[in-house]
Parts: sequence; C-alpha cells; structure tokens
Amino acid sequence: MKRVALVTGGTAGIGKETARGLARAGFAVVFVGRDRQKCEQVVEELRADTGNADIAALTADLSRLDDIRRVAAEFRAAQPRLDVLVNNVGAIFDTRRVTPDGFEQTFALNHLSYFLLTNLLLDLLVASAPARIVSVSSAAHRFVSGVDFDDMQFERKPYAAMRAYGQSKLMNILFSRELAQRLEGAGVTSNSLHPGGVASSFADNTTGWFRLTATALKRAFGISPARGAETSLHLATAPELERTSGKYFERRRESPTSAAAADRAAQKRLWQVSEEAVGQAFPPPAGVAS
Repeated sequence: MKRVALVTGGTAGIGKETARGLARAGFAVVFVGRDRQKCEQVVEELRADTGNADIAALTADLSRLDDIRRVAAEFRAAQPRLDVLVNNVGAIFDTRRVTPDGFEQTFALNHLSYFLLTNLLLDLLVASAPARIVSVSSAAHRFVSGVDFDDMQFERKPYAAMRAYGQSKLMNILFSRELAQRLEGAGVTSNSLHPGGVASSFADNTTGWFRLTATALKRAFGISPARGAETSLHLATAPELERTSGKYFERRRESPTSAAAADRAAQKRLWQVSEEAVGQAFPPPAGVAS
C-alpha cells in the first residue's frame, strides 16, 4: 500500500516544496491550504510536475479549532493510514490579532494547529507505524528566553511580533520533544527543524515597514523554498532516521537548541496548557505506555 503524507501550509513556500518532494518520493500526498482555488491550482501543478496522481488538498484556516477538527475528520474519512505528518503552516503578524476562538493568532496558528491536528491523528500514525511527525520550527526560537506562561498571548504586556513568533517557534520544539517522550516505543518519531532563512510568504500577513523590511531581507539573503524544504524532507524520508526522535535539525543535521527548548518542565507544562486551550485531553494512544 502506498505511504500517505499530510502537509499543512502546502500552497506556497517550503510547504509546497515539501509536498512536491514527498510526491516525487512516491507518497500519496494531502496538503492543507486556506484558499480553495489556490489549492486546486497547486494540486494540478504538482500532479503534472511529479507524475504522481495521488495528490489532494483540504481547505481550512488552521488558526481555527473547528477547521482543524474538520481537517482531521476529512483526512480520516479519505485515507486509511498516515505515515508522515509535516506540521509546516506558520506566519508572523505585525499587530496583535485574535481568532474567533479568542486566541492570539500567532499562538493559534503556529502552535495550537500543530498540537491539535497531531493529536487528533495520533492513533492513525501509531497504527501506520513506522511513522514520522515533522514540525517546522525556526532558529527564531532563540529570540525568547522561555515561554511566558503567565502571559503567553500578550494580553497584558505590549505585543511584539518577533517575540510572539519566536515564542511560537520555541513552542514547536517543546511540543515535538514532549510528543517524542510520549511516543517512545510506539514506532512513531517526532522531530523539529529550522528550515533556514527562506524567501517565502510567511510575512505576507504584515504591513508597512515590517513587511517592506521582511521582503527586502528575504530577497537579499533568503534561500529558495526548495532548499528550505530539504530538511523537512530529510526528516520525513531518510532511512537512517527511522528511530531518531526528539531531536532538532538544521541543514539536515542534528543541531543544538537553546536551553529553554530543552526544559522538560516547560515541555510538560505547555502540553497541559495546550490541552486546556483546545478543551480536550490527549493521553497516550492505546498500547503506548504513559
């Protein structure tokens, strides 16, 4: 049976190139995007480019909990297995925005989407083992000294875009590592990565000087989305990484993180806070020791 991969944020940038690479590697690929028309265009592009007809898209705004739950349900209804999940969607916002669920948008999109979608599909990943979970983080996790659990969503302190983004990328590593602990012995790995400074659309939700600066920097120094996708694809497919879990990679190599990203207490606390945020507890899947 053909292996199945799910990629979030798959209509542009490294998400699109990750989907392309997985399709070329022979996976049946499903990706998630916000715009239905764009999703349809990318499906046709990737099918034509790779010669792989098993490419499909789901449309959703992954900053919304209902949409995340719908994506999980639609994926499960259409696919019998899940071998690779790539949590890739992410953005930076220059002003504080609140989702319909009441969450600051950086926290909702960049962290809660990873947490909730992964957990809603975790039993399918375990049933498909050996399977892999790849979470795209960033070297920007070093922008903060830790998660501010007392004011994660900038409700009291002034909003700062880079701090919010950096905190969300730190959360990606903390989540990935806690997940690796919970999945020990299940045949499912969980790793995170920094894709590099990619010339992508991640700052398209910003305006004014922030957007102009981000655009100038990515044009001057950004690597291509295809190069940015290399580490995600390496973690998703490299045979030598079948048993590697709980690690952080840059340029296809294991790399150290900040001390904050290795904080076991913070990993456990973030899991608990995230369960409370989505209103759902996630014990280890059946057959996996806690």
